[in-house]
Amino acid sequence: MPAPKELDPSASLAALYGSKLRKLRIRAGWSQRELGDRIPIAHSRIAQFELGNETPPEDVSRKLDALLGADGDLVDLWIHVRRTPFPDWVQKFVTYEAKAIKMLKYVGHAVPGLLQTEAYARALLRISRPRDTDAEIERLVAARRERQVILSGGAPPLLWCILDEAVIRRPVSGQAGMRGQLAHLLHMARTPHVVLQVLPFSQGEHPVMGGSLTLLSFERGQDVAYTESSHSGELLEAPDEVAENALDDLLQAKALPPDESLAVIRSVMEEYS
Repeated sequence: MPAPKELDPSASLAALYGSKLRKLRIRAGWSQRELGDRIPIAHSRIAQFELGNETPPEDVSRKLDALLGADGDLVDLWIHVRRTPFPDWVQKFVTYEAKAIKMLKYVGHAVPGLLQTEAYARALLRISRPRDTDAEIERLVAARRERQVILSGGAPPLLWCILDEAVIRRPVSGQAGMRGQLAHLLHMARTPHVVLQVLPFSQGEHPVMGGSLTLLSFERGQDVAYTESSHSGELLEAPDEVAENALDDLLQAKALPPDESLAVIRSVMEEYS
């Protein structure tokens, strides 16, 4: 069995939570699988909690606290983790994103944050964070909008984005909201630094069906890759790992050309009239 990954509790609040969780689990004499069975939850999720890659839902955090005899410490720490504008597994990526000169993205399920309207972002955040107050949701919407300023500055990066067909066809934020979101995509695609392609269902399977992929390039320094699912993300900085995930050429080849892609987006937008 491989040795567990070293934890750095000073890296973030989520890392501190994970380090505390691992200490309590080891003190109890349980493996990740044994603890997961008692929740019940998959042991792989316990591993992600301990690594700081994922924050548990509130009810799971309370169960962990009770099972491990944390006397409320995990619950108290969880509150602070949840108050951060971005999950900890996103924050380092956001820092890199602000410095990139070129971004290549594939998104499989939702419009990328940099291109979301307020209504679209609000709908996604509300459905994924049902326990948050309206004020907390608005704070997160504002944080997402603040990230978008990198596309409107004096030297914006090139953003080349491949949207799975599901992204433009799934109505998020209602009919009017989705029409507004598609109109915003068309507006952004008219700027010289934004290129959009649609990957149609007819292309069948491809290597990034499980989530989303971003490749960032910089004026100086190595490229980085970021893979993301609905609950977690992973920033890849090692050159071999980045190279392994550099699937942009394959996905661009499968996707419709930009002009045809915009025609499809426009056609779908008209369906939401």
